[in-house]
Amino acid sequence: MNNHDSQSAIADGKTALGVEFGSTRIKAILIGEDHTPLASGSHEWENRYENGVWTYHLEDVWKGLQESYRRLKDEVLEKYGVPLQTVGALGFSGMMHGYLVLDTAGCQIAPFRTWRNTMTEEAAEQLTDLFDFAIPQRWSIAHLYQAILNGEPHVAEIAYLTTLVGYVHWKLTGERVLGIGEASGMFPIDSATNDYDARRIALFEALPKVEVFPWRLRDILPRVRMAGEPAGVLTAEGARLIDPTEELQPGIPLCPPEGDAGTGMVATNSVAERTGNVSAGTSVFAMIVLEQALSRVYPEIDMVTTPVGKPVAMVHSNNCTSDLNAWVGLFHDFARALGVEIELARLFEMLYRKALEGDPDGGGLLAYNYLSGEHLTQIEAGRPLFVRTPESAFTLANFMRVHLLASVATLRTGLNILFEQEHVKIDQILGHGGFFKTPEVGQRIMAAAMQVPVTVMETAGEGGAWGIALLAAYMHQHEPGETLEAYLARRVFTGQKRVTLAPDPQDVVGFAAFMERYTRGLSIERAAVEAL
Repeated sequence: MNNHDSQSAIADGKTALGVEFGSTRIKAILIGEDHTPLASGSHEWENRYENGVWTYHLEDVWKGLQESYRRLKDEVLEKYGVPLQTVGALGFSGMMHGYLVLDTAGCQIAPFRTWRNTMTEEAAEQLTDLFDFAIPQRWSIAHLYQAILNGEPHVAEIAYLTTLVGYVHWKLTGERVLGIGEASGMFPIDSATNDYDARRIALFEALPKVEVFPWRLRDILPRVRMAGEPAGVLTAEGARLIDPTEELQPGIPLCPPEGDAGTGMVATNSVAERTGNVSAGTSVFAMIVLEQALSRVYPEIDMVTTPVGKPVAMVHSNNCTSDLNAWVGLFHDFARALGVEIELARLFEMLYRKALEGDPDGGGLLAYNYLSGEHLTQIEAGRPLFVRTPESAFTLANFMRVHLLASVATLRTGLNILFEQEHVKIDQILGHGGFFKTPEVGQRIMAAAMQVPVTVMETAGEGGAWGIALLAAYMHQHEPGETLEAYLARRVFTGQKRVTLAPDPQDVVGFAAFMERYTRGLSIERAAVEAL
């Protein structure tokens, strides 16, 4: 779109707006009729660790949303000279899972518990056995049942159990709904009905510790919606929550709110069978759209869905770049202490590229990036750790490389099940997220870890905010009978520039050597948890 066309699209509301609540950033993206980004705005935020709980305060949600939208609105006015007053469609996305509960008055009755918490082991194990279905600790149903097992008094008052993005959507529209992909991280989905699994709902409600409560599970869960279905309109109160200046007009249609896994699939065109994507940032997860069900239940593998309900095997690691980011921050402090001013983004790029000069296995160094607990390796709490021997090649290049290797090592632990035990076949893996921001570096490391070619598109940096904007556009523009796969392939990704890197044989050998060292050294990490 040229500038004049963009101006007309903005003025006429022929746009779509997507907002994603990520772990460290809230980002808003406005796209035109051709689905390309026109403007964006963002706000940095961070989770808090309070009273043993990883959480965000709800007032920070609205502060961050308003700041992101204000910056986007300012950029629209500066670039196109047109005030942003409406859009054709709107969508919200966020971190999946977690536990956010409200009473009949709509008041929060317990601290929001994010996906990062590893406090529900007892509940997750019992529900996995009950359902014959893997229930990870971060799932909403695990948090609910753990609160019941703990005897927490707020449980009796629950009128609505939702996720962060479900809460935001409800406050903006009055609709208690979720997209099916996001809902699949709360409770198991039956892909035959594209709804919560009715048999497992009944099993849960029949539990002696559950049936004593005045609510029924289905009544307190959000209703499930498919991609393309309408999910309410922006109310006047909701418009003010986004834009306190009251320039944004109510009445905008919203698509179903989706999780970051679903928007990652959309943003990488990985919603068809035998496709997959890996999202690497604060956490790292791989999503593989399956041709058939897995042969059995694996606690390490989540079964979720695409935004249209297709079964997806998800390997999720709580920890990816947070510890690496902390080390880069330390180097940034050191540079400033020397009187050297360097932009943090430039420092990241320089240090990432330095890693390519290191030994393929990281020179015998070892790192664990566990800022929080990690279920895939049965580590209960976060203890970031760096270890070396006197014989290790302790260089800056190896130091950076080993932290990149560590960022994806736990992911590989889960992928071994899919590739080696279940023999899952994939035609392509697409990468997105901050890990891939520096060209080639993260892509090479990930290709070595996954042992398949990894593709990064030119839009990979736009991430989930762009993905939910595409879902909003799909709801608003798709033709009757036009599937999401067809819409993305024909209207969005045709001609999209991409770079594909095959695994380098030396990188593969080096990663395997590192993984052997990493696996042996897990006892060191467990000792750190016990001792500190």
